[in-house]
Amino acid sequence: MFRKRKNADKEEMTFWEHLDELRSTLIWSIVAIAVCGTVAFIFKDILFDHILLAPKEKDFITYTLLCKLANLVAMPSLCIDPSSFQIININLAGQFMSHMTISLVAGLILSMPFVVWQFWRFIKPGLTDKEVRHTRGAVAVISLLFLTGVLFSYFIVVPLMVNFLGGYQVSEMVTNQIALSSYTGSITMMTLLMGLLFELPIVVIFLTKAGILTPSYLKKYRKHTVVAILIIAGVITPSPDIFSQLIVAIPLYVLFEASVSISFGIYKRKQLELAAREGN
Repeated sequence: MFRKRKNADKEEMTFWEHLDELRSTLIWSIVAIAVCGTVAFIFKDILFDHILLAPKEKDFITYTLLCKLANLVAMPSLCIDPSSFQIININLAGQFMSHMTISLVAGLILSMPFVVWQFWRFIKPGLTDKEVRHTRGAVAVISLLFLTGVLFSYFIVVPLMVNFLGGYQVSEMVTNQIALSSYTGSITMMTLLMGLLFELPIVVIFLTKAGILTPSYLKKYRKHTVVAILIIAGVITPSPDIFSQLIVAIPLYVLFEASVSISFGIYKRKQLELAAREGN
């Protein structure tokens, strides 16, 4: 189905052929997102009742596990009930537009491995055989990191955010009735943001290979990074509970340390290759 590319015989592709390949990549990516989005649109009950609106119900798995943890460590505050607010729709087309938007986001998430593979297929002919070997499995790693970030957001960040913001009151005279667009917008924004944040090791790999980042630079600003992570965790989980903030901050810090280790390995390999070339 795909047009055969010229990398088989190492012929150079013209500028217009590159544009043609890019167009094909974009078209197939859009088609994949549309197909997955359509499937999500059809299964509306599952998408909303069992996925999107689940974090506002007391029996959501995260709250159940937190209650069990609360009993083990004798911290009743960990056992939370987020169902103290109502979700309402105040726009005539509000529910339909939310249905469309969420289906599109679901389509993007579900099709992410295929989209990443499409772009990998586009850039692969421009890589050397050595670079191809070193980046083997890149599609799986990038997709896995993104989906891990999405799941981390859905099961950890979103429940904590919903519980705090949905139950926060400036006065008992004010009742929380959250607009559907506000609820869905907050969840989708947070989910996609965490998916992108979990791509940090991939970003570090490219910047290190490009010579922009070095392990010494990352280590030099480790303390600054810790402060930044704590600030991000505080923004993502506005709850004053330090335990909630640590739940978010620890995985982000682990990602940073993994990035430092990856950067060190790449930098060391580059130095050895440079020394070998100079020795010859």
